[in-house]
Amino acid sequence: MAWVQLIIAGLFEVVWATSLKYSEGFTRIMPSIITFAGMLVSFYFLSQATKSLPLGTAYAIWTGIGAVGSVILGMAIFGEPVTLVRIIFLLCIITGIMGLKFTA
Repeated sequence: MAWVQLIIAGLFEVVWATSLKYSEGFTRIMPSIITFAGMLVSFYFLSQATKSLPLGTAYAIWTGIGAVGSVILGMAIFGEPVTLVRIIFLLCIITGIMGLKFTA
Protein backbone atom coordinates (compact mmCIF):
# COMPACT_ATOMS: atom_id res chain seq x y z
CA MET A 1 0.00 0.00 0.00
CA ALA A 2 2.89 2.39 0.74
CA TRP A 3 4.11 2.15 -2.85
CA VAL A 4 0.67 3.04 -4.17
CA GLN A 5 0.55 6.00 -1.79
CA LEU A 6 3.98 7.09 -2.98
CA ILE A 7 2.94 6.93 -6.64
CA ILE A 8 -0.18 8.97 -5.86
CA ALA A 9 2.00 11.50 -4.03
CA GLY A 10 4.31 11.74 -7.04
CA LEU A 11 1.45 12.18 -9.48
CA PHE A 12 0.00 14.98 -7.38
CA GLU A 13 3.42 16.59 -7.34
CA VAL A 14 3.11 16.79 -11.12
CA VAL A 15 -0.38 18.29 -10.70
CA TRP A 16 0.77 21.05 -8.39
CA ALA A 17 3.92 21.81 -10.36
CA THR A 18 1.92 22.14 -13.56
CA SER A 19 -0.79 24.25 -11.97
CA LEU A 20 1.94 26.42 -10.44
CA LYS A 21 2.99 27.30 -13.98
CA TYR A 22 -0.62 28.19 -14.84
CA SER A 23 -1.01 30.29 -11.66
CA GLU A 24 1.36 32.90 -13.14
CA GLY A 25 3.01 33.68 -9.81
CA PHE A 26 -0.21 33.12 -7.83
CA THR A 27 -1.98 35.90 -9.73
CA ARG A 28 -4.67 33.55 -11.12
CA ILE A 29 -7.04 32.20 -8.48
CA MET A 30 -8.12 28.76 -9.81
CA PRO A 31 -4.67 27.51 -10.76
CA SER A 32 -3.40 28.81 -7.40
CA ILE A 33 -6.09 26.87 -5.54
CA ILE A 34 -5.28 23.74 -7.55
CA THR A 35 -1.59 24.24 -6.73
CA PHE A 36 -2.22 24.35 -2.98
CA ALA A 37 -4.72 21.47 -3.09
CA GLY A 38 -2.26 19.38 -5.10
CA MET A 39 0.47 20.15 -2.57
CA LEU A 40 -1.73 19.08 0.32
CA VAL A 41 -2.69 15.80 -1.35
CA SER A 42 0.90 15.13 -2.44
CA PHE A 43 2.39 15.81 0.99
CA TYR A 44 -0.34 13.79 2.71
CA PHE A 45 0.32 10.69 0.61
CA LEU A 46 4.09 11.14 0.95
CA SER A 47 3.70 11.31 4.73
CA GLN A 48 1.63 8.12 4.69
CA ALA A 49 4.16 6.32 2.51
CA THR A 50 7.06 7.27 4.80
CA LYS A 51 5.39 5.43 7.67
CA SER A 52 6.67 2.18 6.20
CA LEU A 53 9.19 3.13 3.51
CA PRO A 54 12.67 4.50 4.17
CA LEU A 55 12.61 8.31 4.05
CA GLY A 56 15.46 8.65 1.55
CA THR A 57 13.92 6.13 -0.82
CA ALA A 58 10.44 7.64 -0.57
CA TYR A 59 11.65 11.20 -1.04
CA ALA A 60 13.88 10.35 -3.99
CA ILE A 61 11.13 8.43 -5.75
CA TRP A 62 8.56 11.16 -5.01
CA THR A 63 10.76 13.86 -6.48
CA GLY A 64 11.74 11.58 -9.37
CA ILE A 65 8.12 10.96 -10.33
CA GLY A 66 7.45 14.68 -10.06
CA ALA A 67 10.50 15.58 -12.13
CA VAL A 68 9.85 13.05 -14.89
CA GLY A 69 6.15 13.89 -15.06
CA SER A 70 6.81 17.62 -15.12
CA VAL A 71 9.42 17.34 -17.85
CA ILE A 72 7.12 15.16 -19.97
CA LEU A 73 4.21 17.59 -19.53
CA GLY A 74 6.54 20.50 -20.24
CA MET A 75 7.47 18.93 -23.53
CA ALA A 76 3.89 17.92 -24.38
CA ILE A 77 2.00 21.02 -23.23
CA PHE A 78 4.42 23.92 -22.97
CA GLY A 79 6.48 23.24 -26.08
CA GLU A 80 9.73 22.60 -24.22
CA PRO A 81 12.43 21.03 -26.41
CA VAL A 82 12.34 17.28 -27.02
CA THR A 83 15.93 16.26 -27.60
CA LEU A 84 17.79 12.99 -27.45
CA VAL A 85 19.88 14.25 -24.54
CA ARG A 86 16.77 15.17 -22.51
CA ILE A 87 15.24 11.75 -23.21
CA ILE A 88 18.47 10.01 -22.14
CA PHE A 89 18.54 11.92 -18.86
CA LEU A 90 14.85 11.21 -18.24
CA LEU A 91 15.66 7.52 -18.70
CA CYS A 92 18.48 7.92 -16.16
CA ILE A 93 16.00 9.30 -13.61
CA ILE A 94 13.53 6.50 -14.34
CA THR A 95 16.32 3.93 -13.96
CA GLY A 96 17.25 5.46 -10.62
CA ILE A 97 13.62 5.34 -9.45
CA MET A 98 13.36 1.69 -10.43
CA GLY A 99 16.67 0.89 -8.77
CA LEU A 100 15.57 2.48 -5.51
CA LYS A 101 12.24 0.64 -5.64
CA PHE A 102 13.88 -2.73 -6.19
CA THR A 103 16.45 -2.25 -3.45
CA ALA A 104 14.13 -0.82 -0.79
